[in-house]
Amino acid sequence: MGALTGKVCIITGGAGSVGAATAGLFLAEGASVMLVDLKAEDLGRVAAALDSPRVAICAADVTRSEDVARYVAATVSRFGRIDVLFSNAGNFGVVAPIEQYPEDVFNAVYAVHVRGAFLAAKHAVPVMTDGGSIVITSSVAGTRGDPGVYAYITAKHAQVGLMRCLAKELAPRGIRVNTIHPGPIDNSFQLNVESGLTQAIGRDGTAFFNEIIPMHRHGTADEIARSVLYLASDQSSFTTGAMLMVDGGMSA
Repeated sequence: MGALTGKVCIITGGAGSVGAATAGLFLAEGASVMLVDLKAEDLGRVAAALDSPRVAICAADVTRSEDVARYVAATVSRFGRIDVLFSNAGNFGVVAPIEQYPEDVFNAVYAVHVRGAFLAAKHAVPVMTDGGSIVITSSVAGTRGDPGVYAYITAKHAQVGLMRCLAKELAPRGIRVNTIHPGPIDNSFQLNVESGLTQAIGRDGTAFFNEIIPMHRHGTADEIARSVLYLASDQSSFTTGAMLMVDGGMSA
């Protein structure tokens, strides 16, 4: 029997590398999965690659309450319950001095990471199964500060505060709430981050990260997915309010 046999899981940011890798692992462990992302065509490609009758998709803007209510309702309608909420949608913004940082970019990044996770919990918690799990993707950036990364780092810190409030409120129902904190991952999202960093610091951003990660490499989406599985499953039955670092020692 798999670690998630019979469980129903929502994954936002489901068309990205971490979302897709986690979906594949959850399916292998017996779960049914609702993938949520902004574009239906991106979700369709992931669902086709997963090729399972236990996968459903719902295109939604995680910053819009009505869209969140819709993907929660679609999950219950399709699968009958919700056991795991993996709030994983994210965007990065830009790297810029404070006086030049665009306000619209700050608002957009904060909305996806913080409002998106807040709305996911607001709509999903009332229909979640007691004893379930909420996992929010923060970042190693949620434990540090770096010049110019105002939107992303601020949002990632805020997710930790949201997680801690939820963990205290939902503990009586046995619903565990934790954040996962990946370091740099070998994917297109990180490549975009490093492209901006290269321009900001005047040297190769990927090489810079590899130098400051004690394990001297980027992580993989599969490595992050395995850590999400731990938090989503009963393997972490006494773990709530925790920040799980999956960053190659970067935050040590």
